[in-house]
Amino acid sequence: MENNFKEILTRYPEGSVENLIPILQDIQEAEGYLSEESVASVARYLDMPASKIYGEATFYNQFRFTPLGKYHVQVCCGTACHVLGAATVLEEIQKNIGVESGQTSKDGLFSLEVVACIGACGLAPVISVNGNFHAKVTGESIKEIMDNYRNQEKS
Repeated sequence: MENNFKEILTRYPEGSVENLIPILQDIQEAEGYLSEESVASVARYLDMPASKIYGEATFYNQFRFTPLGKYHVQVCCGTACHVLGAATVLEEIQKNIGVESGQTSKDGLFSLEVVACIGACGLAPVISVNGNFHAKVTGESIKEIMDNYRNQEKS
């Protein structure tokens, strides 16, 4: 990350606090999340307390503080998905992979995120795993979908 971090900061040579959000966005894009080390480095670069950076970053739901799993599961909870059973789908995914929204499984295989709308209302309820959409999912189909990803690890 050190080289990535230096390269990112060269885009913001003035070291101004107005660049905080774009710097954090670039770091998250490069690292996948905001690590303690990256927040501390940004704090030093911008000459501001790390606690203030955490305060800003936690205000926006776009920032993550833990790495994503190999398979990042997004559950749509938009209106169409909600009406057609997204809550049940989410509950089954949580039971199946053993994490709540915003968490990553201990083995690093799965991470889970609830999103407001994936933009695939005609497929509702829908989940996305690393950008691959699974349409008209049900509580019953979740086990098969998640097992397929687990089996990819074994082959």
